[in-house]
Amino acid sequence: MTLDFSIIPSILPALLLGAKLTVELSFIAVLIGFAIGSFVGVGRVGGNRLIRIITGVYVDFIRGTPLLVQLFLVYFGLPSLIGKPVPPLTAAIVAMGINSGAYVAEIVRAGIQSIDKGQMEAAQSLGLTYAQAMRYVVFPQAFRRIIPPLGNEFIALLKDSSLVSVIALEDLLRKGQVVITRTFRPFEVYMVVALIYLIMTLAISRLVAWSEKRLKVVD
Repeated sequence: MTLDFSIIPSILPALLLGAKLTVELSFIAVLIGFAIGSFVGVGRVGGNRLIRIITGVYVDFIRGTPLLVQLFLVYFGLPSLIGKPVPPLTAAIVAMGINSGAYVAEIVRAGIQSIDKGQMEAAQSLGLTYAQAMRYVVFPQAFRRIIPPLGNEFIALLKDSSLVSVIALEDLLRKGQVVITRTFRPFEVYMVVALIYLIMTLAISRLVAWSEKRLKVVD
């Protein structure tokens, strides 16, 4: 069977539509993950032992189980508890956001711990509470250092988003599968899908590098 890449112009619009959903889904999930991860990461280094235990269990469970299983728990398992179905898009955002939160939490924790302890002590000596010192002094400094790993997390989540195709959400991979049923050209279609993923990840990598340089992040 010979290759036929002449089909690319006809299939590209559908694949780009799927790519748009992939980017939007990953972006929303990363925002949710950053919100969750920031609180959990701070809790992981805080002085409250109970909070450290709870956040530790969350991080260990999420990082220790596959995203696909978490997606199934939300999409197939949650409806049996709440008594109504969960839309595929909602299930994908929730599962990916919670998953991302655990990884972002470890990134935030490492970033905070990389800041000299004297910063916290100096802030508290000026009358700031622990929460105020963390918010206004420590976290802003840590944020500059966690930009590169946050970018890597976004890229990883963008690629892992292909798993949502199993719940019939028409992301880039799912669109590719649909196109294959019409064209019977799996190699050509999957090559284009792979190239689109590559272009997206390279674009994000360049954006992260630009942001890192802009904020003058130091290792």
